[in-house]
Amino acid sequence: MSLLRRLLLLIALALAPLAGAGSAVAHQQKIAISTVSLNPRTGMVEIAHQVPVHDAEHALTAQGIRSPDIIGSAQSREAFAAYVTRRFLFEVDGAAVTPAYVGSEIIGGSLWVYQEAPAPAGGKALLRFNSQILTDVWAWQENRVNIGGGTAPETFIFRSGEPAREALLK
Repeated sequence: MSLLRRLLLLIALALAPLAGAGSAVAHQQKIAISTVSLNPRTGMVEIAHQVPVHDAEHALTAQGIRSPDIIGSAQSREAFAAYVTRRFLFEVDGAAVTPAYVGSEIIGGSLWVYQEAPAPAGGKALLRFNSQILTDVWAWQENRVNIGGGTAPETFIFRSGEPAREALLK
């Protein structure tokens, strides 16, 4: 074997462990993003939760579900969607609201869970909300809640045990 081939082989062997390191970290992102926006066409407040599939499967395992498969099993997907809806507090003008579950889908590496609730009269309201999705699984979980659609939503960040926050729905 030539000296150049040996050198290339040594470099490849030295770098091989690093190639898997990025993907291992990417699996558990520990971040969920929820967006709350008003849809004036339907008269509904729409809530969309985005959670990495791998994190969702870890959460189901922590809840005692054996071998969850968010992508291949509608049962696993629905179990996690039910979990998400329980871990997202939502109030409109001081009244607790339980948004209706609309459905879920996989887009890329994320599970999207959709909910909706009737919009308040006039379309403006004081919202109170708290996202504790996955904070019972990982203390360092970070959840972002975007209030409003478009390019300039107001963003709130929640970690385990943090209190609810308020914002105006416009």
